[in-house]
Amino acid sequence: MTDAVAGSLLRHPQFALFWFARVFSSGALHMQAVAIGWQVYAMTDSALALGLVGLVQFAPMIVLTLVVGQVADRYPRQVIGSICQFITGCAAAVLTLGMLGGWLDVDAIFAIVAVVGAARAFENPTMAALVPVLVPDGQVSRATAWSASANQTAQIVGPALGGLLYALGPVVAFASACLLFFAASALCALIRIARAMPPRERATLKSLFSGIVYVRGHPILLGTLSLDLFAVLLGGAIALLPIYARDILETGPWGLGVLRSSPAVGALAMSIFLAHHPLERRVGPVLFGAVVTFGLATVLFGTSTNLFVSMAALLVLGAADVISVVIRFSLVQLETPDAMRGRVSALNSLFVGASNQLGEFRAGVVASLLGTVPAVMIGGAAAIAVALLWVRLFPELRRTDRLPV
Repeated sequence: MTDAVAGSLLRHPQFALFWFARVFSSGALHMQAVAIGWQVYAMTDSALALGLVGLVQFAPMIVLTLVVGQVADRYPRQVIGSICQFITGCAAAVLTLGMLGGWLDVDAIFAIVAVVGAARAFENPTMAALVPVLVPDGQVSRATAWSASANQTAQIVGPALGGLLYALGPVVAFASACLLFFAASALCALIRIARAMPPRERATLKSLFSGIVYVRGHPILLGTLSLDLFAVLLGGAIALLPIYARDILETGPWGLGVLRSSPAVGALAMSIFLAHHPLERRVGPVLFGAVVTFGLATVLFGTSTNLFVSMAALLVLGAADVISVVIRFSLVQLETPDAMRGRVSALNSLFVGASNQLGEFRAGVVASLLGTVPAVMIGGAAAIAVALLWVRLFPELRRTDRLPV
């Protein structure tokens, strides 16, 4: 398929609405994350408190995952996404009012983060399951890469803008995030699906757990999801960036924004490359190589005391991570029938949330016990070890040559 055809994806009106909604929503989320991270660290001076932000955001996912899958497979997915984005906009509005009123303390921030986590527990799998019905058959892999590019664009602009706006005042940062969330909600509400939803299956105990049963019965899916889970859970260092920005690299909020944007710059470059040159051969070995590269880049970042070296390491980290994201997302969507995509995507979202948010908690706990630099270096080494172990545990994944069509 030509590059022109790949570029034409954004000329599909429904996919374009989806793409820009993702840019606005993800951008707002990352703007808000920079402001929350700096605010919590300024209030507490605690690495553990930074880790708790991730734990509080992840907790609702554990409770809601099985329900989320049922909802995503039974009701219009674009409506669910719009409602979730509206709720996150309301949460940002509360943060803004709390800063203006002077009553926003750490406990209030944790409570608001939990609400955001609950909304995103529904939003992420629902929006992921929406992609295959927005583009023509045969273009899902390219649409996945373009969808990843939306997230990476947001992760570049969002944190950098969040850091700059926070320098003007936390109220400015939170209010700007609020407006972007509401804009994303409006765009998502405009999406119209031409394909009919599958017949609604009656919710039973069996259907609640059917996503888990499906993934367990497909070793390639189980290997892909669990590889990402443990590699990022053990190797994630994003929660500790406020410490690096303030205490190790000695920059201000703008430095934190630059550091948070750097992985997304690498990821955006790689996702655009993959949109025009999709993975066609040796998918399994490429996946394992990407995870090893992720671990090596994490170790380099952990040892760096220079802003530019740290940025370069994070660029490589982001590029490697997006390869894993595209492969995982493509396998989940293409190996799963549409009637079950919501449930399997919900399980995928739980794994991703566990790796990211629990990874932040893990990083905060280890940093509070051993120090920030050892926590990051140990995490990077652990990610490499996981990749090498999974090569042996999941030979089907290692031998995977092509993505499904």
